[in-house]
Amino acid sequence: MSSLYNAFFGFHENPFNLTPDPVFLYRSRQHEEALANLIYGVQSRKGFIALTGEVGTGKTTILECLRDFLVQHRIDFATLFNSRLSPAEFFEMINYDLDLRCNPPTKTQVLLALNELLLQNTREGRTTVLIVDESQNLSWEVLEEIRLLGNLENRAGKLIQIIMAGQPEFDRVLDDPTYRQLKQRVALRCTLKPFEEADTARYIYSRLGKAGHEEPQLLFPEAVVAEIHVRTQGIPRIINAVADNLLLCAFAMSQKVVTLEMLDEVTTDMRLEWPAQRITRERIFDSQTFPRRAVTG
Repeated sequence: MSSLYNAFFGFHENPFNLTPDPVFLYRSRQHEEALANLIYGVQSRKGFIALTGEVGTGKTTILECLRDFLVQHRIDFATLFNSRLSPAEFFEMINYDLDLRCNPPTKTQVLLALNELLLQNTREGRTTVLIVDESQNLSWEVLEEIRLLGNLENRAGKLIQIIMAGQPEFDRVLDDPTYRQLKQRVALRCTLKPFEEADTARYIYSRLGKAGHEEPQLLFPEAVVAEIHVRTQGIPRIINAVADNLLLCAFAMSQKVVTLEMLDEVTTDMRLEWPAQRITRERIFDSQTFPRRAVTG
């Protein structure tokens, strides 16, 4: 099915997969700035760096790009994608990801091995990175362990660079007086926001072009793209889902141009809601529930 789908539109791969793929990263100004800040923070040994953004705005893709950079520069790193961990599980994950080979991976053993690794990397002019995704879900106990790791430093800077990514709730965690010690250690804070309309269009056309389509504006007319922006509210993950469903709809109908009628069908099937739709529905509901009475003289 996928090969027929790609051949029909002239793609060499699906342009709107929901999995984060750095190859398809649309380098909007804010995404470029966020990635540059993360790399700068790592290279400059800034310690704590926070990346926040609404669900689906591209945080995980940015982290994948950062991981590619770390691999390319042979920088040791650990990644925690499941943030619902106990302190013991947290140290087990660090032990595994950094190949510390502690057996059993108790907190004391992991900290001793980690400290040795950090000092060795520092002597060799290298650093070490801990990446934590979905940070808004971390318990107070694990957050405190992460904060204490950030205390490891020498005259050259922090021995371990800690990237903490999360939804806007994580911003509120950092602003809570309870976590003021952690907040004070955050050297850089980056925020990803939904796209403006122009970026939504460039995002869609960029992905279609990278997938191999030679005339993306013919496949996705500007009027359709403008309406996609309204209905997805500029959130990349939702844009991907809507665009992918539109292509499936067009493929099923043997058409090589997506239309507003297809968009109506797709957004209805996906149960999407957007501000203008909610306002319209509320007005219809009010008029049906409280019909205007005829004015009599």
